[in-house]
Amino acid sequence: MKFLDLAKVYIRSGSGGNGCISFRREKYIEYGGPDGGDGGRGGDVVIEVVEGLNTLIDFRYQQHFFAKNGQPGMGNQRTGKSGDDIVLRVPVGTEVLEEDGETVLADLTEVGERLVIAKGGNGGFGNLHFKTATNQAPRHANPGQAGVERTIWLRLKLIADVGLLGLPNAGKSTFLAATSNARPKIADYPFTTLAPNLGVVGVDNVEFVVADIPGLIEGAHEGRGLGDQFLGHVERCAVLLHLIDGTSEDVVADYRTIIHEVGNYGDILGDKTRVTVLNKVDALLDEERDEKRAALEQASGGTVYEMSGVAKEGVTQVLRALKAEIGAERYRRKKAEGGDEEESGSWQP
Repeated sequence: MKFLDLAKVYIRSGSGGNGCISFRREKYIEYGGPDGGDGGRGGDVVIEVVEGLNTLIDFRYQQHFFAKNGQPGMGNQRTGKSGDDIVLRVPVGTEVLEEDGETVLADLTEVGERLVIAKGGNGGFGNLHFKTATNQAPRHANPGQAGVERTIWLRLKLIADVGLLGLPNAGKSTFLAATSNARPKIADYPFTTLAPNLGVVGVDNVEFVVADIPGLIEGAHEGRGLGDQFLGHVERCAVLLHLIDGTSEDVVADYRTIIHEVGNYGDILGDKTRVTVLNKVDALLDEERDEKRAALEQASGGTVYEMSGVAKEGVTQVLRALKAEIGAERYRRKKAEGGDEEESGSWQP
């Protein structure tokens, strides 16, 4: 299945049915009068979050969605049938934006959420509705209300607990494959990963979701390489895992390149907690390990872990550090929202 995280769709809700002008005329019935029914209501356009989807690929092949119109009213006080709604099914983490592509209308983050993005028009009143003591034979009815027509964007931001950052070939996909059942493509050339991948990782009986995105290069915020188009998929993460290729000649320059690109993307990522890891240490001598780790610790101002995704060396230590950071971030969010401070130890991702 191809990955698609941005789609432009055209929607239109149903128009309401017209009211009916009708009079009761039956042989041997002494009293007649108006009996025109109301028009039916037009269908809504609804966006619903469902399970089992992780891409917007369905909207590549169909971009126009029109709800049914309501039927007009009929004689004998019969109301027209309401039009059927049309439902756009999207994955968890979908944002709905205006046509300008910037104004966010809704952020759908839970399965089962429903958003009426375009309401159907009301049906018009039939002439029976206008009958009064002084106007016993009204000869007018209301037309149905027109539906709403608009253009929207759907943008998917995957929901994960950990987001992987690093230059191409830093070992992000290898780490995901070594710690989860995900099977991303792995090769010894840059940009092997062309679309985000998700994997469920477990450590100490706690599971969390890791998102692997294509590597960043210098100038990504200006569109170089694959650009920063996939960084939106790690915006929702609690912590970022920054992998640096230990076999690189200048690990500090590699570290600063990613920090620079993330900073240019915006504060939403620049302010997130990061766990920095020197990867591929199985290919280094002990002296090289110590030297490069010390240089990274001086550049980052924090702890730098050593790991090898291939040899699975240091992986458990990194996972435990991630688990601790995720728990701390979730606790901070809960506390900021006014949650119970005493429940910090019962966190589960």
